[in-house]
Parts: sequence; C-alpha cells; structure tokens
Amino acid sequence: MLATIKEIIFKTVGRKDITPDTDLIKDLKLNSFDIVSITTEFEMCFKIKIPTRDLWKIHTVRDIIDYLNEKGIK
Repeated sequence: MLATIKEIIFKTVGRKDITPDTDLIKDLKLNSFDIVSITTEFEMCFKIKIPTRDLWKIHTVRDIIDYLNEKGIK
C-alpha cells in the first residue's frame, strides 16, 4: 500500500522521498488544491469516498495508511 501512496503523491508533487512519517503540509508543502488532488487520486485508486471532514484527520503518510486500513483496504 505504501508504494501506491508514494506513487500517487509523486504524480501530484514530484517528490520521491516519501516515508510513513512524511507530513503532507510541513514536509511536502502541499496546499489545499494539492490535498484535494491526491484525495481524488486515492478515491479513484482505492474505490472509496473520503468525506471532507476526514481530511482534517490526515497529516502524515502514516495517517493515510491508517485511514485506508480502517476502511478495510489492505
């Protein structure tokens, strides 16, 4: 799953130095448009809907992994 997440982030921001502890805003300097873009990619890739209110809970790559695991995606 981490490889897929890294690929999606790479497509959006062009960074390959992604780890589970990478902070989306502090480390990658993502803005709200970037967050929406990667969220849309996650929704299409994993065939889920991520409500806007859930985005406020996601700060790191590990948060993305945990969120997807909670939704039953392995």
